[in-house]
Amino acid sequence: MKNKVFRTFQEAVADIPDGSVIMLHSFSGPGGIAQNLIKALREQGAENLTLIGCNLGQISGVGMLEYQESSSGEIPGLRERIDAPGLYSLILGQSYTTPAVLIENGQVKKAITSWAGTSVVGIESPLEKAVKNGGIQLEIVPQGTLAERIRAGGAGLGGFYSPVGVDTVYQEGREKRNIQGRDYLLETPLKADFGFVRAYKADLLGNLIYRGSSRSFNPLIATAARTTIAEVDEIVNPGELDPEAVVTPGIFVNRIVRIEQGAMK
Repeated sequence: MKNKVFRTFQEAVADIPDGSVIMLHSFSGPGGIAQNLIKALREQGAENLTLIGCNLGQISGVGMLEYQESSSGEIPGLRERIDAPGLYSLILGQSYTTPAVLIENGQVKKAITSWAGTSVVGIESPLEKAVKNGGIQLEIVPQGTLAERIRAGGAGLGGFYSPVGVDTVYQEGREKRNIQGRDYLLETPLKADFGFVRAYKADLLGNLIYRGSSRSFNPLIATAARTTIAEVDEIVNPGELDPEAVVTPGIFVNRIVRIEQGAMK
């Protein structure tokens, strides 16, 4: 049995070369984000990366407070919104790592995403700033279309036709075809050299289970990457996971790293 377990996140990303395509989950909140892999890749320093993810503009709420001081000035009421009880503070009132750190570090040349901004009007994300300065090429894709393009890549499909974006600016550069009286746009599959996945548990074979809504894009990413690296809370022996709970089969997972006590979750 091939050993898929790596001791550290640094070891797991050490061979990622310049110019790689990285697919990673990045929706609001820290639960489903492979924070430690992202941090390790920042330290590793690979450049000219293409990032694919559903929200590449997101930064944490605590990060926003720090970011606004060095960029766009104070946003009235931001501190109060983060500190107040409720879902907004639950998501934003934390400090966590997102793909934005790779953009800030100048490692990214292209971003394919459904959301390039932050969660607060008035604060530009590092991605927005980089695009305006000409430092990054940006491709915006509707979120459902993005998910299906990743799924198509993982399924080995050559593409699909979608009605989303017909007769809008999104149509530019895309093939339009009328099928049974309705116009559609051709969408091509998305694949990656490396996929960063955040799961709850893995066994030594790489089978993964997720917890709650943190699943999100992670299972799709695992299928569409040539090398999938999973960041998990716990690693168990084969047979210890309930087969009915396994979402990502181990055949799609190449490397596993357990989050040590005190690391980011």
